[in-house]
This record gives sequence, structure tokens and C-alpha cells, in this order.
Amino acid sequence: MTTTGSDGPATDFPRGVGAPATRALAAAGYTRLDQLAGVPAAELAALHGVGPKALRVLGEALAERGRPLG
Repeated sequence: MTTTGSDGPATDFPRGVGAPATRALAAAGYTRLDQLAGVPAAELAALHGVGPKALRVLGEALAERGRPLG
């Protein structure tokens, strides 16, 4: 699913990932869920706007694809 908003980039992140996290991830160069596979959760958590909920939602979505966070 591709999400886009007037204040953010087009991504395929799950719906539960909020706009601040989506913007932070896009600013860091991540616009597709698969790009996050293998990235350490601590690295993503260091991005301003990426909190525990976004990490949980992203981690669950990646796990469903068999590609967990690092």
C-alpha cells in the first residue's frame, strides 16, 4: 500500500506509522518498507519522529514479509 499526504512523501509504510515517523524515514532516504530490512532498530529510533509505536509497526510488517529489522 502506498501512502501519501500533502505533507509527506509517497511510501509503502504500514498505515500505523505516523506522519512524523514517515517524514523522518523519508528524510533519511527510506521510502519503501523493504529498505528497512536489516537496519538496526536503534538507528531508526535515533531519527527524530520515529518512536516505539512506529518501530513496532514497522517491525511487525517486516516480520510478516520474513525480513526483520536488524
